[in-house]
Amino acid sequence: MIESVRNVFSIPELKKKILMTVGILAVYRIGFAIPIPGVNFGAFLENLGAGSQGGIAGILGAVTGAAMTGGSLFSLGIMPYISASIIFSLLQKVVPALEEMAKEGESGQKRINQYARYVTVLLCVVQSFWVIGTWPQYDLVSPEALTPMFYFIAILSMTAGTIFVMWLGEQISEKGIGNGISLLIMAGIVARMPAAMGLILNQYFGGESANVAMGTVVLLGFAVAFMVIVAGTVFITQGQRRIPVQHAKHVRGRKVAGGTRSYMPLKVNHAGVMPVIFASPLLLFLGMLFSGIGLPGMAAQFQNGTGYLWALSFVGLIFFFSYFWTGLYFNPEETAKNIKEYGSFIPGIRPGKKTAEYMQKIMNRITLAGAAFLTAIAMLPSIIFAATNISQFVTGFLGGTGLLIVVGVSLDLVQTIESHLLMRHYDGFMGAGAGAIRGRRAR
Repeated sequence: MIESVRNVFSIPELKKKILMTVGILAVYRIGFAIPIPGVNFGAFLENLGAGSQGGIAGILGAVTGAAMTGGSLFSLGIMPYISASIIFSLLQKVVPALEEMAKEGESGQKRINQYARYVTVLLCVVQSFWVIGTWPQYDLVSPEALTPMFYFIAILSMTAGTIFVMWLGEQISEKGIGNGISLLIMAGIVARMPAAMGLILNQYFGGESANVAMGTVVLLGFAVAFMVIVAGTVFITQGQRRIPVQHAKHVRGRKVAGGTRSYMPLKVNHAGVMPVIFASPLLLFLGMLFSGIGLPGMAAQFQNGTGYLWALSFVGLIFFFSYFWTGLYFNPEETAKNIKEYGSFIPGIRPGKKTAEYMQKIMNRITLAGAAFLTAIAMLPSIIFAATNISQFVTGFLGGTGLLIVVGVSLDLVQTIESHLLMRHYDGFMGAGAGAIRGRRAR
């Protein structure tokens, strides 16, 4: 590993990309320390880096790395752009005009990205208006100070901050290494870890009620649980079901080509983290709906992420969106058609309709396993919180959407760096002869 790190910085181009990425991420984090004009500076400093975010703002912040209760220039983070991108990803599958535009290649994708930017500005205005309304409960601004002029300045500031963050992400993608938007999200999530550790140290090692023995056990247990959960998440994230594909032989003169067998990998967690990202805002919306119709008890469950009704709804939505997202982006009929056109077939399965039915059956099974995995990871923080007296802000690092995002982005980043090393004939992170990081095979 040490030799691999040394090799990374011995390649000038790769070294420049990494330093550029680190510099942009530093600028991104500095933006969270710049207060919006008119915000109570004392309360701003208290909330800066604090782990006390709760309710809707805290849950959304844990997913996107934003700090909506902080009152900073980057309070919204990259969340509006993520929302706009997801909206257009779905619309490409249901709106024929956008689907044709996406098939045009790079030029069509640029136009879709431009539309997503316009929608991002609109979402910034809407989300900023809602976020500002939550600031009085965090003493960032008094209710009397919520004048139209303050709303205008704050909304303009946060919208400009989000657009600048979006530009930073594009710079990382172009001049740095890895996917810029994903790295910004991961940076916002990882930046919460010191505050989480501070809460544990305060709870068990600080004040008159300090319990050093219990605190040591908790810290060790937290570290072991974190490593085990991350290892399991990596295993499932990289897991694949490999479908054997036999290629037909082609005789050309005296030469015989083809006749080989390859494998088509189907990811166990094909939908990635998208089902959890879709389910979380829907549950929060239900909480606001129940609050509006005068059902505070049910509203509290959905807004705070507690209770049996919330848990059942969360599990159901994760399974639903897992199949929904997989159905949008995996078409067994089209895949079977492509296999047939290339003169290939799956051993023991007739080409065409039977191949499509077989692949759909396999995909349904592994999607069930992937959805169960997502449910376990997403529910783990709430289960640990219910079983212990550790803050939800801390238990969030033992599962949930944030952990899935961090693991996924870290794997992509490592694979990108490793591809640079192997391309220049260096050993990868896995050592000599190991090749690139590969997915695990699901039986």
